[in-house]
Amino acid sequence: MGDALVNWLLDGQVAMMHGIRPHDPDTLGYLLTAPFLHVNWQHLEGNSGPLFVFGFLAAYRGVRKFLGLTALLVVTSGMTVWLFQDGDTVTVGASGLVYGYIGYVVLRGLFDRNLIDSLIGLVMGASFAYVLIAAVPGTPGVSWLGHFGGLAGGLAGAWIFRDRRPRQPAALSAGSTGSTGSDGAPALPPQSRPAKPARAGKQGGPAPAGPVSPRADLLKELDDLGL
Repeated sequence: MGDALVNWLLDGQVAMMHGIRPHDPDTLGYLLTAPFLHVNWQHLEGNSGPLFVFGFLAAYRGVRKFLGLTALLVVTSGMTVWLFQDGDTVTVGASGLVYGYIGYVVLRGLFDRNLIDSLIGLVMGASFAYVLIAAVPGTPGVSWLGHFGGLAGGLAGAWIFRDRRPRQPAALSAGSTGSTGSDGAPALPPQSRPAKPARAGKQGGPAPAGPVSPRADLLKELDDLGL
């Protein structure tokens, strides 16, 4: 909001002075300032809602990933404009970040194999699919290249910042499935099986790993969301 106020007081001169000018090496540093500048109040209002919603969804899995993603989007969106936009233009606005966050939120759950994130991405992608119209050529007064560069950066960011931690197996291995105790009853997982004293003359191997309940995975995801 402050950028729009200052820009309005100076009759739009801030955006003109610190926006991205294609093919001009002197304005490469403005890739860092352009996302925070807007031409007028309408421009700021149009970006604020989606930026807040998708920015929150992109950030709730970790601030460090969010900051890295934002830096990536600033570069991909800004450089796409700087390299391919017509020379006689000045580009400002956070819409490149908005499109990048959309792409990231939609694909993140698939790369992380996370049910909750996949559902969130599906619902939000369907709800805001109409904004993708501005990512194709033909919309007057809109830098579709900035939108396209941000969207491409968000899709790439979903892969770059994916969860690389090894996941626990969801079930027993085939060799341990259906194992029974000495009395013919199904064997209990180690954490719920009562301890028994070792019998002389018999050599016991390590207990098979118990199954990880899909319901427990879902409850853990809901707990991560604070639900």
